[in-house]
Amino acid sequence: MVREFELPDVGEGVAEGELVSWLVEPGDEVTEDQPVAEVETDKALVEVPAPVDGTVRELHVEAGEVVPVGTVIISFDVEGEAPRASENANDDAVSEGATEQPESEQASTSEPAGDPGATGADAEDAAPPDDRVFAPPRVRRMARERGIDLSSVRGSGPGGRITADDVRAAAGGESAGETAGSQSQSAGATAGEAASETADSTATGTTGETATESAATATADSSARRHETPGQVESADRDKTLAAPATRRIAQEEGVDIDAIPTDEERDGEAFVTPEAVREYAAAQRQAQEADREAVEAGEPVGTTGADFAEGERERREPFTGVRKTIADAMVESKYSAPHVTHHDEVDVTELVAAREDLKPRAEERGIRLTYMPFIMKAVIAALHEYPEMNAVIDEASEEIVYRDYYNIGVATATDVGLMVPVIEDADRKGLLQLSSEMNEVVQKARDRTISPSELQGSTFTITNIGGIGGEYATPIINYPEAGILAIGEIKRKPRVVTDEDGTESIEPRSVMTLSLSFDHRLIDGAVGAQFTNTVMEYLENPHLLLLE
Repeated sequence: MVREFELPDVGEGVAEGELVSWLVEPGDEVTEDQPVAEVETDKALVEVPAPVDGTVRELHVEAGEVVPVGTVIISFDVEGEAPRASENANDDAVSEGATEQPESEQASTSEPAGDPGATGADAEDAAPPDDRVFAPPRVRRMARERGIDLSSVRGSGPGGRITADDVRAAAGGESAGETAGSQSQSAGATAGEAASETADSTATGTTGETATESAATATADSSARRHETPGQVESADRDKTLAAPATRRIAQEEGVDIDAIPTDEERDGEAFVTPEAVREYAAAQRQAQEADREAVEAGEPVGTTGADFAEGERERREPFTGVRKTIADAMVESKYSAPHVTHHDEVDVTELVAAREDLKPRAEERGIRLTYMPFIMKAVIAALHEYPEMNAVIDEASEEIVYRDYYNIGVATATDVGLMVPVIEDADRKGLLQLSSEMNEVVQKARDRTISPSELQGSTFTITNIGGIGGEYATPIINYPEAGILAIGEIKRKPRVVTDEDGTESIEPRSVMTLSLSFDHRLIDGAVGAQFTNTVMEYLENPHLLLLE
């Protein structure tokens, strides 16, 4: 019997994923829980296991294709398993040579010619199932804090994902598309709307221009763009585009961004792209590039903006998606939500360096690589005990300060796809070796892209080590909604004035480390930030005090 397998929900709030690679081929024998594919989400790279014992019948998705959760990606031949009712229904529909479309789609527009086999469900592939709510953890937390039922909120993000602005709009009694002051992009915008503009942005280049005027200008520009000659076609630059999987495959083969293809067609209020539009746009791009190459050969000046460069010439473009886009969104939200202040200082860690050197061989005997980070974690936790404001968070909906009596320390980690923050839970209850072992494990998993979304959530304070790449001072951005983040600089040998027990002063070379503490000035005063840093310094200067923690 044939068993179809859909892309599962590989993590909370994940609406879609890119199928990076197949680990099996048609005809391969597989066992239950055997990894069959690698899928990259905006949080991590995960392996998708087979749900049954059987033989791979067909791979329905090409490597590199982005598919929503719930899309059939692979079929298995399974011995002795009766076909499911849905499979029987699908087989009957195929045998009759016809597929039914929902009434809403029949009323909108017919299936585009040249795309056989595409159903109404294919056209709406970016929309989530009715009974599934897609929202990142911080958005879910915001909704809980504001008493918003996410099932009643219409998501404006990719794949119907609910964004923070959707929740804010719901709290204010407006839909995301009606919120003129929203700082996020409206994914429900058509090709003619200014999807990337916000009411308080000056990025339009026109000082004092209102959001309404910007949208009107963008609409006019888009209308004019649709009547340009093929060589002058520009990017539509939408956040969300509906298209059948076969259409998306054509766009991928042609090497064009489907969100950049101009279109007048809509499905349920969203921009809809047909195969013909993809081919026309790709042909126009090739024509423009060929014209530029001919002009260059003839010695004529050629404009060097937009997408006019041929591949490999002076510019290289990559999709701004996945983890990199998630990091960018988080950074913007943090900077616009929390007024940042950064306090800098230096600490003499000569005794800490000596203590680590003494303990390192003992840790190695247990198979653990002991770094300075566990010592710094213990010092930070001790300071958090004394200054609970640094471990707090502001509940903006109820206008309350939430003091957290648990200590989950995030460790900012550089990976080949951007910055990730693995979390060590209940760090205050663990010793140096256990902290070191767990930290090494999650950091390596983050760099290998095998870390689970749950291991990247729930931190109450974050530490980032800029010294690993030779830095001293920084102005780190808070891992919002946390109240603070501490950047650790490189340990360097520097001359320092040292006072002996008898009061005699002398200049000696000492090991010195820099500290850069960024904090939310709404919650933390400058004096508290400085006192917190001084407490961290006290424990790092005298590591034997950590034995008391």
